[in-house]
Amino acid sequence: MSQKHWYQMTAEETLQSSGTEPSKGLAAEEADKRLAVYGKNELADGQGISALTLFLNQFKDFMVLVLVGATLISGLLGEYLDAITIIAIIIMNGILGFVQEFRAERSLRALKELSAPNAKVIRDGKLEQLPARELVPGDIVVLESGDRIPADIRFIEVYSTYAEESALTGESVPVAKHIGAIHGEGVTLGDQRNLGFMGTLLTRGSAKGVVIRTGMATEMGKIADLIQNTDAMETPLQHRLEQLGKILIIVALALTVMVVAAGILHGQEPYGMFLAGVSLAVAAIPEGLPAIVTIALALGVQRMIQRKAIVRKLPSVETLGCASVICSDKTGTLTQNKMAVTHLWVGGHWLEVTGDGYDPRGDILRNGEQADIKKNQMLRRLLQISVLCNNASLHEETSDNKKKKADAEPSRAWRIKGDPTEGALVVLGAKAGITQRSLDGLYRRVNELPFDSERKRMSVVVEHQGGRMVCTKGAPDVLVQQCSYILWDDKIIPFTPTLKQKVLSANEDMAKNALRVLGLAYRDLKPADRDLQETQLEYQLVFVGLTGMIDPPRREVREAIVKCRRAGIKTVMITGDHQTTAEAIALQLGILPQDGLAMNGRQLSVMTDDELDKRVDDVYVYARVSPEHKLRIVKSLQRRGHTVAMTGDGVNDAPAIKAADIGIAMGISGTDVSKEASALVLSDDNFATIVSAIEEGRGIYENIRKFIRYLLASNVGEIMTMFLAMMCGLPLPLVPIQILWVNLVTDGLPAMALGVDQAEKDLMQQKPRSAKENIFARRLGWKIVSRGILIGLCTLAAFYITLKQGGDSPNALVKAQTVAFVTLVMAQLIHVFDCRSSRSIFHRNPLQNVWLVLAVVSSLLLMLPVLYVEQLQPIFKTVPLGGLDWLLVLVFAGIPSFLMGIGSVLSGSSKRKRMTYGGGPKPIGPAAR
Repeated sequence: MSQKHWYQMTAEETLQSSGTEPSKGLAAEEADKRLAVYGKNELADGQGISALTLFLNQFKDFMVLVLVGATLISGLLGEYLDAITIIAIIIMNGILGFVQEFRAERSLRALKELSAPNAKVIRDGKLEQLPARELVPGDIVVLESGDRIPADIRFIEVYSTYAEESALTGESVPVAKHIGAIHGEGVTLGDQRNLGFMGTLLTRGSAKGVVIRTGMATEMGKIADLIQNTDAMETPLQHRLEQLGKILIIVALALTVMVVAAGILHGQEPYGMFLAGVSLAVAAIPEGLPAIVTIALALGVQRMIQRKAIVRKLPSVETLGCASVICSDKTGTLTQNKMAVTHLWVGGHWLEVTGDGYDPRGDILRNGEQADIKKNQMLRRLLQISVLCNNASLHEETSDNKKKKADAEPSRAWRIKGDPTEGALVVLGAKAGITQRSLDGLYRRVNELPFDSERKRMSVVVEHQGGRMVCTKGAPDVLVQQCSYILWDDKIIPFTPTLKQKVLSANEDMAKNALRVLGLAYRDLKPADRDLQETQLEYQLVFVGLTGMIDPPRREVREAIVKCRRAGIKTVMITGDHQTTAEAIALQLGILPQDGLAMNGRQLSVMTDDELDKRVDDVYVYARVSPEHKLRIVKSLQRRGHTVAMTGDGVNDAPAIKAADIGIAMGISGTDVSKEASALVLSDDNFATIVSAIEEGRGIYENIRKFIRYLLASNVGEIMTMFLAMMCGLPLPLVPIQILWVNLVTDGLPAMALGVDQAEKDLMQQKPRSAKENIFARRLGWKIVSRGILIGLCTLAAFYITLKQGGDSPNALVKAQTVAFVTLVMAQLIHVFDCRSSRSIFHRNPLQNVWLVLAVVSSLLLMLPVLYVEQLQPIFKTVPLGGLDWLLVLVFAGIPSFLMGIGSVLSGSSKRKRMTYGGGPKPIGPAAR
């Protein structure tokens, strides 16, 4: 076997190396032998994991084990309802995790669906149709337009062959194929024009090729292998909650031991102290936290769906909040994935074409004013040639489909059937009212000279009332050589070298702006020309003009990128398209700053990981990259401390999407592979939706911090009440059943209501927080401890005052415990409004969150029966409270929030300050300066 790459070999060398003949193919016996050696031509599933094992794995999490411990403790206390609730939470979380992981592992199944089910193969000199999985290296495959390529092949015959490879390479338009050898090392997939790849589609022409790679050895197989061997990142939220669970269990056990020991040392009954200590352990572990986190994420997911972002993995929502880099594919993500003519050059004049995508609504402007098609014969002829020399067609969706997509942008109601480049010319004509239907009665096609990669042009011969006409389109530099005349000022004049230079200069100007340029020309055939050979038809043409087209940027993307920059998020374009095109689009969108760098796949291939790490922060555009390159870029950014969001729609994006901290797929144009590998799917394929999702992700994380602050400060208050009482030698201020009831009343609904709290206005003016940020960062730990201590001191003070007022009364202790119980509940319900702001209760309208108000009212209604329903009083060890008792309760319950609020005002916090996240990666590029 030669050491050459397949693309470096000639067709003859490929056949010799493969041991096959193009006319006979492989013998059936030889094919069977090779099948035994190479295996079936299908993608492996990798090492599977059973559904049962996947389900049981959900219960290995540390926080789940903590919940199991809490369940046992609640059962020992006789709180069977609490135990059942905790078990339900555990099972619910396990089912959710199982469903998410099971769906995520469907990536390879979706990838396998891209491979062709059948293939036309020459075996023993006969053309047969075989299942594609039976193909082996050396088989001769025959392909026609519309066929999916069943394996990696080396073309040995091509006839105007074009292949759609955007899902694999990111190339925005179908690429022409040829059979010549390609010289050089490190040629990217997009430039290997003599090869065809498994899963890609032949859009035009026909071809014959020899199979060079099958199954997992194909380029598609390499991607499957990358998906199998790429570990999904643990989200920052999962990591933080695991840390929190470990901290809570240690603190709970330590405090339980300390309270029990202090009580026994001060003469309390050991058994009673043990029950009190165990109750405190249950209080210190907010067993509802995972459920509340899940609910907060689920509600956030519903809001994100309304904003066109579909979440597949709940914990990943929060990861958006610390995204510092968005790596975005170009084609279909930043651009519309719809070729459109944007500029024309006719008779020495520039014209601009407006409109969106394939929507035929648009204008042709000259100097900002509508061009007159009727008076401008040169422009009219150019538009006629665009439609006549064309095999594509424009279609509008049915009214039923449009109703389903009533909220979609208008351009989505139109579809092109055929080559995207030809489709752009059809849309151009339609914008001026020139369509195939309008020309059918005037022109009839009688011959076609198909586009050929060597001729670089296409011609059709049409018959009309005045005779026959040749219409030609092609590469400008080639077409100029075929033209003897030019249409200039509505007159046909000789095509002088000076005029040819003007055409070539205009072509160069368009190319510099990354436009794909086509020249258009025609020739009126005289009766004497009817006998001309096909090779003679494309001479002495009349040059008409140039069309410049591009896959245009989405209109809303530029503003979205500006928002990202304000939020401290860098946008990086990663594409398989050409570097010139990528840079032009990046400049238009504001992605590439003046001093920003662009890099191509060849440069990336020769760099080591260390070299890439040193330069990755300065690069904004990567062009002509392979799937392996995308994966390297994502991992390099992660090594630099960034939280990476990777967007894409193709098969080639899937490994990088899976490896990223947050993988984002396109819902409309995206392949099933990219969707299954992602955590987030954009239902409108709109880059701007990512910004909305990031805002939602940041808001969700802040809400999670709010209810963690509330829950833990409340629990610290309960612990401090008991601990300080034991240290001071006082009776128990709360009995075990009261501690459990406080948790039930205060932990549930108010914490959930905080999970849907409105975000503060400056949320998207803040830098991304670090993925390594501790859950207690930005003074959250101090707020929890200080507020918890104040709640504990005030509760204990109310208990002590009531106890002293009761004197030797037999009910004095019960009343004091009731006052302590109610004071603790009220202090927590007032504190919940404090948690809505990073400053104090005075900085936000307490009635803004209607759900929180309703939750607090509900908690009060749960507490009152315990005080005033006679049958419940013996169970909860309570007595009714009078007016003066309630005054005492409200004063001491309000002191913590009042003191903290006054302190915030006095320290100058009333003046609005912009909060920033700390500890994240430093700003990148111009933002840093």
